[in-house]
Amino acid sequence: MIRFLLKRLIGLLFVVVGVTLITFFMGHFAPGDPIRVLLGDHPNAVLEAQLKHQYGLDLPLYQQYLNYMGHLIRLDFGLSFRSINRPVWDILKDGIPVSLELGLWGLFLQLLLGIPLGVASALRANTWVDTFNMGLALVLYAIPVFIFGVLFQLLIIWMDKQTGLRWPVTQWGTPWQYTWQDIQYKLAPILVYTAAGMAYYARLARTSMLEVLRQDYIRTARAKGLLENAIVYRHAFRNALIPLVTVIGVSIGFLVTGAFFTEKIFNLPGIANLTLEAIDSLDYPVLQATTVMLACSVVLGNLISDILYTVVDPRIRAE
Repeated sequence: MIRFLLKRLIGLLFVVVGVTLITFFMGHFAPGDPIRVLLGDHPNAVLEAQLKHQYGLDLPLYQQYLNYMGHLIRLDFGLSFRSINRPVWDILKDGIPVSLELGLWGLFLQLLLGIPLGVASALRANTWVDTFNMGLALVLYAIPVFIFGVLFQLLIIWMDKQTGLRWPVTQWGTPWQYTWQDIQYKLAPILVYTAAGMAYYARLARTSMLEVLRQDYIRTARAKGLLENAIVYRHAFRNALIPLVTVIGVSIGFLVTGAFFTEKIFNLPGIANLTLEAIDSLDYPVLQATTVMLACSVVLGNLISDILYTVVDPRIRAE
């Protein structure tokens, strides 16, 4: 296992180097000059030269990349183009807790609601329970997040008019605090983020569970007279988890950067707004930082999936 983890971590390094190489050169060859955008409508040649020297943009391109990688090894993402002399990490550290909290609660509810819904549908396949569950899942999965979020906001506004509760439809509240006021802010974005993912997990769990229930060893277990609960949850469900573990690993990888539409619709001060602002202002250091974070989180999510495989199926651990 230690050798396996070391191989994965070495692979992580290659992925990070590849991602930084691509994003760095794409940013520098993209149209537009971030320094001129920063100066606005009144360019100043002397100030422009000073800023380029300050950010190291007057160096050869390979030297700029080596300097960037040298800072990245020390977990230093450099300075923002948009906010002069402000470190990129100082910008991102305010948005990461919001995005991470939204992602964690959303993933938790997706698993808590979606997997049992799919298992229940598989156990009652082709009945009204299955039809209702999968019909609901299909509707939730088919509606785009940016439309479902707006509809949810309109529903909240309508309820506010009917009840006078004045439930908020934007912002987030204080990260990792759960007073009644904070819950009011957080509940709607979490539910919107949960909806599509829950539907996907429900459909995947149903398909995987049905495939396992049709296997010969399940028929043999029933022929031996084992209790149905033991057959379903001890034998069938454990094997049905393998495809789900793959998707869970990817979902973990997107916890911080996977809710762009939800954050934008509810105007949350998370990574999404910071990234979109960076795109508008050609703030390449911020874009590079979020891309590197996404690449690292996806690789780590896949690593977690590989570890969970060994827990679900001992045969994989033996191999």
